[in-house]
Amino acid sequence: GIIERDETPMEKEIEHLHRAEFEFSDIFYFCRKGFEAIVEDEVTQRFSSEELVSWNLLTRTNVNFHYISLRLTIVWVIGVVVRYCFLLPLRFTLATIGITSMIVGTTIVGQLPNSSVKNYLSEVVHLTCSRILVRALSGTIHYHNKENKPQKGGICVANHTSPIDAVILTNDGCYAMVGQVHGGLMGVIQRATVKACPHVWFERSEIKDRHLVTKRLREHVADKSKLPILIFPEGTCINNTSVMMFKKGSFEIGGTIYPVAIKYDPQFGDAFWNSSKYNIVSYLLRIMTSWAIVCNVWYMPPMVREEGEDAVQFANRVRSAIARQGGLTELPWDGGLKRAKVKDTFREEQQKNYSKMLVRNGSIG
Repeated sequence: GIIERDETPMEKEIEHLHRAEFEFSDIFYFCRKGFEAIVEDEVTQRFSSEELVSWNLLTRTNVNFHYISLRLTIVWVIGVVVRYCFLLPLRFTLATIGITSMIVGTTIVGQLPNSSVKNYLSEVVHLTCSRILVRALSGTIHYHNKENKPQKGGICVANHTSPIDAVILTNDGCYAMVGQVHGGLMGVIQRATVKACPHVWFERSEIKDRHLVTKRLREHVADKSKLPILIFPEGTCINNTSVMMFKKGSFEIGGTIYPVAIKYDPQFGDAFWNSSKYNIVSYLLRIMTSWAIVCNVWYMPPMVREEGEDAVQFANRVRSAIARQGGLTELPWDGGLKRAKVKDTFREEQQKNYSKMLVRNGSIG
């Protein structure tokens, strides 16, 4: 049978171990908790594709393929032919048109002098090209509570599942992007778009300078005529099931925060980008050979930092609101654990808390 994991907090269960002296059998409880944490690590599993309740006729699954019946195999083969031979060429053509139009259009608009006309044309180009790119993904997006859409001079923060999150949001309104300067095709797009729109791109050396980053973002927010900044505070892609720790930098700038919750429907295609497993080309191929990209976007009421609230507390409050709205699990862990090990200081802090529980409950002499 299936052994179910006990979700009772350790602090509560350890009360049953209260004794005057330590007994050897006490270690079995802690061994079990350790095994449970290893078998079902709530952090690591957020960096792999979420499991589906039922098969969606795609190859995407965390379980190896098992032959079930000839009928299902034939249906799957037909699906492969449709997705790769019909949908993929059409989507690739649309994506090429969208990217080319973005580069050419923003380059032309960028030659115009700064004026309201230039801003208007820039928004038209960005919206039009983003909508072409969404069509290239067979995107079906439901936007809720549009009265709460981010306004100029504000900061839009959202949970992060995929690089296409920015396209999903730009399909319904224009934003000033924030990020590091890249090379290749992405670099070409960045250099073209920044001529027409006040995006905030940083060189690799600049992105490490927190004071410089904060200064440039504050200057942008202070100008109420500029587009709202779009920021993904998690700093990495999470698998559409959870919201992890928001980095406080976005909440130290000041100004109004406009939270946005994004939730994809995994039955039609897996939007999550596992960047440690797939490069961007492989990821886009998976996206463009799925059935569709279906998602819900909720615009939430604006939030401001309350008196006596520091940046970390404000970030946690915004994260909690996004998690509740999107039906996502809220986790306190840093998404940087996707590629880095747990810091020694954090591990030592947990060890101290663990020892305090033992002492308080009499398990140690």
